[in-house]
Amino acid sequence: MREYEDKEEEEKKTTQDTSLQHDLEVLVEPFTRGDPESSLRWIGKSTRTRAQALNHQGHEVSRGLVASLLREMDYSLQANKKRDEGAKDSPDRNAQFRYIEKKMNAFQRQRQPVLSVDGKKKDNVGNDKNAGREYRKKGTPREVNVYDFKGELGKVAPYGVYDVTNNRGWVSVGISHDTAEFAVNAIRTWWNEMGHELYPAARKILLTADCGGSNGYRVRLWKTSLQTLANELGKVIHVSHYPPGTSKWNKIEHRMFSFISQNWRGQPLTDYATIVSLICHTTTSHGLTIKAKLDETVYEKGIKVADEKLNLVNIYKYTFHGDWNYRISPQK
Repeated sequence: MREYEDKEEEEKKTTQDTSLQHDLEVLVEPFTRGDPESSLRWIGKSTRTRAQALNHQGHEVSRGLVASLLREMDYSLQANKKRDEGAKDSPDRNAQFRYIEKKMNAFQRQRQPVLSVDGKKKDNVGNDKNAGREYRKKGTPREVNVYDFKGELGKVAPYGVYDVTNNRGWVSVGISHDTAEFAVNAIRTWWNEMGHELYPAARKILLTADCGGSNGYRVRLWKTSLQTLANELGKVIHVSHYPPGTSKWNKIEHRMFSFISQNWRGQPLTDYATIVSLICHTTTSHGLTIKAKLDETVYEKGIKVADEKLNLVNIYKYTFHGDWNYRISPQK
């Protein structure tokens, strides 16, 4: 009975206070973390703290109501504990989170593209076992290979571009190497396939990315490839990297990649067409839509960028962590 009354109170509050859920999401968003393969998100601050902040904003909520709303929004409050993210925490980690959130909000107010970009883990192409289950007639499980050897079609390297504002995604499914040129070409393809229609008045683009991988902040080819893209589009490309060891905060992980992984659980990735189809058919109750396409270009590994070429990049590094926060403008 008590649970029913609490549910009734929650529905009444959210109906009367239409901005409550949005304001709570804004409070939680910069500090969310969790497993990239799960849509569940964790928060690192207590419900009491969130309730106090909401009450200061003019809402009338209790910590119990905040906890209930967070559960509805797929958040889970976790106890404080030590955890290894694979790298030593930067002293400016939280400051960088706030910097990224502030910049994203500014771009959204100006109706400029805000993109979260990253590469998904590589997967074998073939009739191999894929974790998870699917509905089938009793006693007729799908038969797959006993050993997951790399087959004739090899592996795929999906690279994703997630439009934070519009909740839309693009995935370039690569068949060779996950290089900086491949990553930037995925962003180029997003613009040609989706971006130019969504943002006809775009003057600049904001990319949020991890610190490592093909889009790492130390990767020279990433910067020179972005320079080429800025020249082609005639737009300033802003980049902000999440600190080392914090890739799980990147929005594309929770808002797109996790749902792709859920959608193809239990489905063998038998061929390229199947992979592209499963990605394109990934949706959520919040309206996520994704387009995907096979990128058959063979990208060369180990390309070296000489100092002379790197020095030609028209880059401006911001005062706060210029290694993580910079913009690349078209060359005159």
